[in-house]
Amino acid sequence: MTAPIHILTGCTACGKSELALAWAERVGAEIVSCDSLLFYRGMDIGTAKPSSADRARVTHHLIDIVEVDERIDVKRYADLARLAVEDIERRGHPVLVTGGSGFYLKSFLEPVADGVEIDAEARGELEARLEAEGLPALVAQLRGLNPDGLGGLDTQNPRRVLRALERCLASGATLAELAVRFAALEAPYANREFRIVEIAREPEMLRKRIHARVRTMLESGLVEEVRTLRGWGLETNPSAAGAIGYRETLAWLDEGGDMGDLEAAIARNTCQLARKQRTWFRTQLPEHRVLTLWEGEAVDLERLFEV
Repeated sequence: MTAPIHILTGCTACGKSELALAWAERVGAEIVSCDSLLFYRGMDIGTAKPSSADRARVTHHLIDIVEVDERIDVKRYADLARLAVEDIERRGHPVLVTGGSGFYLKSFLEPVADGVEIDAEARGELEARLEAEGLPALVAQLRGLNPDGLGGLDTQNPRRVLRALERCLASGATLAELAVRFAALEAPYANREFRIVEIAREPEMLRKRIHARVRTMLESGLVEEVRTLRGWGLETNPSAAGAIGYRETLAWLDEGGDMGDLEAAIARNTCQLARKQRTWFRTQLPEHRVLTLWEGEAVDLERLFEV
């Protein structure tokens, strides 16, 4: 019988990384990161990336796999994650997926991409057209390719319009036809058992943990890290440059100001992210165990993933 895939998730600063490390070390598991920022080399402090000592204790996968100016999407992540899972299981170890990036987490549970290949040159041409001609021109072209309508597409969102148009052009299909194809796809890990635990914290406790984490990041050199990453091309990668902690620091480097203001901005935006994550876990995750922890509370690792 195939062993279950274990997933330990939770919003930012809830303490899942420490718990994941302890459980994995105890049972001999290897960790597959499901954090959309841990891919990038050099983004260490602002992502609370596992230390080299932690990675020496437990093998981690999908951390530090690309440079900061290289984009990575959910399809590429899903392909790499599957290879990691297969490699871990081939060597007889349990698999622990951990992280709080919802869309990447979903790639284990259901299809997230339909295999339409997008040419990088074609994508660049559309982005240039958006800049030169504006969003209405692209929406008009998209409507021409979809005479039966655009469904619920947000035509005010440039990113979504771009993605929809490039997929229609690349596939020769309408959005409705693409939706039908997508609905027919098989789950990525069909017939596999998942054991999912969400770590939760009381809201005020989580707020304090977030503020403490942000303070530690700044004291550990977040500003210098961002200054270095800017020189490595951080701002050419919207996903990385727009991440909380990095976008505020980039703005602070440009505009100046009090360090306390920077700390407050990062903490405020992180708290907002945590609220969105909690909503996502509640509405998008399949049936799972929610484990609410209090500060200093010991966790029975033997029973963590009990069904």
